[in-house]
Amino acid sequence: MSILRPILHFAAPLPKLENYQRYLFIGPHPDDIEIGAGATAARFAAEGKDVCFLICADGCYGTDELDMNLQPEELAELRRWEAGDSAAFLGVKDLRFLGLCDGGFYSREDLTGEIARVIGDFQPDVIFAPDPDVITECHPDHRNVGRTAKMLALFSGNPGIMERFGASAAPVQALALYMTARANSFVDTTGYLDRQLSAIFNFHKSQFPDGCDTGKAIRLYLKLRAADFGLRSLHRSAEGFRVLGRTQMHCFPESGL
Repeated sequence: MSILRPILHFAAPLPKLENYQRYLFIGPHPDDIEIGAGATAARFAAEGKDVCFLICADGCYGTDELDMNLQPEELAELRRWEAGDSAAFLGVKDLRFLGLCDGGFYSREDLTGEIARVIGDFQPDVIFAPDPDVITECHPDHRNVGRTAKMLALFSGNPGIMERFGASAAPVQALALYMTARANSFVDTTGYLDRQLSAIFNFHKSQFPDGCDTGKAIRLYLKLRAADFGLRSLHRSAEGFRVLGRTQMHCFPESGL
C-alpha cells in the first residue's frame, strides 16, 4: 500500500455527508433513489434537512414483472404516481421529473442542461447519483446520469460554465455515488432500513409485485448490505457511498480511494 494515500486522506479528508443542509438525490428512474440511498434520504428528511428528488427518465420500459397490458406512456404515468407516493412516505416534499425517455433515448446535451438547471435552482450542498463506473452496470440511463452528475458536481461552482448550460452556479461541496462497489463513506441509517424497504416494496408495485423473485432478491440484498456497511462503520445499519469532495473531484486520484 502506498504511503501517499493515508497522507492525502489526512491532508484532504472526505466530506462528512451528515454535516450539510441541502441534498439533491438524482435517480435515473423512479425507484432508483430508494434502492440506492432511500434510508439516507429518509434520515435526512426526518432531521429537517432540505431534500430534493430528481428523476431523469420516465421508466416507460422499466419492468419485466408487470402482469398488465399497459402501453409505455401508461406505465410512465403509473411510475410517476408511485414515485410521488414513495417520496412522500420518505418525508421528501420536493420531487421533480425530467421526463426523458427510458432506455437512453435522449441526447446527453438535453440531460446535462436539464440536470444543470435543477442544480442551479435547488442549490444543493451535496449531490447523490448512481456510480457510473461500476463495471457490471449495463443500463445506459444509470451510466449517463452518473457521468453527468459527476461532471456537473465539478463545474457547479463555475458561473461561466453553468451559464453555458443555461443554469446558475451552485455551491456543491460533495458528490456521493450510490449503487457503488467502492464505498469510502458511510451514513448511519439505524432505524431507517424498514422505511426504505417499505418505500420500495409498498409503493413501487409496477416494478416489484408482491412475491416476485426480483423483489425478494433486492430485499435480501439491501438487508445484507446495510448490515455489512453497519459493521464496517460500527453502526447497526448503514448505507455506503463513494464520496468525493471538491479536492477529490479532479487530478488527485489517490485522495478519493
